[in-house]
Amino acid sequence: MSTVLNFKQYEMQKAKNYVNEVYEAVKKRDPHEKEFHQAVKEILFSLVPVFAKHPKYMEGGILERLVEPERIITFRVPWVDDHGKVKVNRGFRVQFNGAIGPYKGGIRFHPSVNASIIKFLGFEQIFKNSLTGQPIGGGKGGSDFDPKGKSDGEIMRFTQSFMTELFNYIGPDTDVPAGDIGVGAREIGYMFGQYKRMVGSYHAGVLTGKGIGYGGSLARKEATGYGTVYFVQEMLQDKGLSFEGKTVVVSGSGNVSIYAMKKAIQLGAKVIACSDSNGYVYCKNGINLHTVKRLKEVERKRIREYVKEHPHAEYHEGCTGIWAIPCDIALPCATQNEIDENAAKLLVVNGVIAIGEGANMPSTLEAIDVFLNNRVLFGPAKAANAGGVAVSSLEMAQNSMRISWSFEEVDAKLHQIMTNIYRNSVNAANEYGHPGNLVVGANIAGFLKVADAMMAHGIV
Repeated sequence: MSTVLNFKQYEMQKAKNYVNEVYEAVKKRDPHEKEFHQAVKEILFSLVPVFAKHPKYMEGGILERLVEPERIITFRVPWVDDHGKVKVNRGFRVQFNGAIGPYKGGIRFHPSVNASIIKFLGFEQIFKNSLTGQPIGGGKGGSDFDPKGKSDGEIMRFTQSFMTELFNYIGPDTDVPAGDIGVGAREIGYMFGQYKRMVGSYHAGVLTGKGIGYGGSLARKEATGYGTVYFVQEMLQDKGLSFEGKTVVVSGSGNVSIYAMKKAIQLGAKVIACSDSNGYVYCKNGINLHTVKRLKEVERKRIREYVKEHPHAEYHEGCTGIWAIPCDIALPCATQNEIDENAAKLLVVNGVIAIGEGANMPSTLEAIDVFLNNRVLFGPAKAANAGGVAVSSLEMAQNSMRISWSFEEVDAKLHQIMTNIYRNSVNAANEYGHPGNLVVGANIAGFLKVADAMMAHGIV
């Protein structure tokens, strides 16, 4: 018995050393990419039990290959504003890993976009896409262009210039981008039009998140928000709980946030707060979703305008203050690292029972530790917000078959995918000695499929 225990300890230590060596090499190679380092650390160290049990992955150098993108494309994006002035932004596309299918991941337009952020998003996308069970690899793209305050003409000229370079590297069987922060139906439409113009033929499957009239899928707009709530619903049900009668705080007020709020309300919850990058609104009687949708989807206004129509609500400058509001369920759906350690502790003190990450990496590593150590139900982003890319893959399938499914059909498939992601994450956490830890479970479940494909392909 002692010999067996010592051997297991030896294998575990050997695996820890391997993971640490790879992580240190990543930091040394790209010392300024803090967001990428954070994503790599969160995933790699949760995989230690896998390497201890299956040393073949260490021998095959899977991690060394996995943390290095297969391809990074960086390009300039020149465009002309409404005053005739030439502007130049920087564009990116990271094709991170195509072991299980064509690269798949969104395009983000935001001033914060840089190589580190695009790499962190692309790295996370590998595991998220694997978890969906769909045949899609991991990629991501974007630009430091800020769409806020720009006219439709400026948006069109920028996106056309962006696609003029990007079209060289994408295609239905190569790399299929979608939207992300700052890239919605308008931007996807302009990019699709430019792609069609450049290639001279109609390839509906080259972008997802398209309009319904030209190859888009019903329920795609709702998918990430709905999927996040479906995942949290599974976590709650396993504990004999539900959304019924619960208070919910949702950060953000874009697509993910709006449809997370909608589905939570449908399931009987009361959403009491939402936000944008300037501040947040709190309404103890429940947020009026129709007003939020009109302000953000139609009028493109700031969330502060909400209180002009609902004077009983409160508006507060500074979006991070939203986590001081006591709630049962928190759904961070805005951006990376919006919940730090102090915000996490405040949520715990105020009685939060569940967290569902609708955004990409919205909680810092320290915040995640706070939630797990206090037995808060925690749905990590790569699992909880995988609904968007899952339905993007369903859109690709419909494009390939030249058919369209009903909203109800797509929503049912989405619900089943999110249930499967939850169950697979639970099972992996249990099998590898971390019961209840969905961070570890999701990372392992996503990793194994990709790693096995990479092993089968040889050293490529």
